[in-house]
Amino acid sequence: MERQCNLIIDSCCDLPANVVNCEGVRLVPYPYFFGDEELRDDLWQSASAHDFYERMRKGETPTTAQVPIRALEEAFLTSIEEGMPAVYLCLSSALSGSYNTAQLVRDRLMEAHPDAELYVVDTLLASSGEGLLVYEALRQLERGLTARELTEWAEEARNFAHIYFMVDDLDALKRGGRIPSSVAFAGSKLDVKPILHMPADGTLAMKGIARGRKKGLKQLASLFAERGDKAASQYVVAGSSECSEDVQRLSDLICKDGFEPLLIEGIVGPVIGSHVGPGMVELAFWGPDRREDVSVADRIARKVKGE
Repeated sequence: MERQCNLIIDSCCDLPANVVNCEGVRLVPYPYFFGDEELRDDLWQSASAHDFYERMRKGETPTTAQVPIRALEEAFLTSIEEGMPAVYLCLSSALSGSYNTAQLVRDRLMEAHPDAELYVVDTLLASSGEGLLVYEALRQLERGLTARELTEWAEEARNFAHIYFMVDDLDALKRGGRIPSSVAFAGSKLDVKPILHMPADGTLAMKGIARGRKKGLKQLASLFAERGDKAASQYVVAGSSECSEDVQRLSDLICKDGFEPLLIEGIVGPVIGSHVGPGMVELAFWGPDRREDVSVADRIARKVKGE
């Protein structure tokens, strides 16, 4: 079916470059830095994952920044010049200001090009979770969805995309301010492997703890067994910050009773990797509506606020 729009994605989807190298798809790379050295997160096309994580292991601390305005302008203008509507699937606004920046860029370009059709979607996801949404969006693009239809699809589908991940420790996330102080405190007091996830609001939260990596991988597999929609999960997206042997162990754990989904494996990119550090393993899959995963305390708070 003929393509009806362009898809703009950012490098925090952490998918393999060859998966997203498709007609009508444009990658917007995030920048990252080692001191004064600026580099581009382009899904490891211009850098080595091993070199990056080795520098972290040796004590270097990379930093990150929002997507440059110019990069967003170029992505949108390319579609405008082609006369093709475009949809941008953006990293969770709870983790980056890039979503708000993209909206401002879109609005300014729409003023100059009122006939253009540009949409920005806050995925409320990151890394393999964002990758899961992007991978399915590529299929919907092939099905011929219009830009408006693809936007509406993404804004609903994001609520059913689940991501769980295990980190070696919480130091990198704590330094970057990506987790609440309460989570950082709990993790620092326990000699364990933290298991985290992304709730429906696109933030990060503690899901559990594991005594060692093997038990952590079993917990990730158990979460898939409990929450994964096998009818919808004909494929899963997994990633790691350079520990692919753990991804293989995780794959072996979830492939039971004849269920063998397609495994799309990526290496966590330098922007996400800067905040999780070496040794992170993640799994993303389709499951129940994340909006229903609300704690009793939060439900009471919503009632009090009249929400």
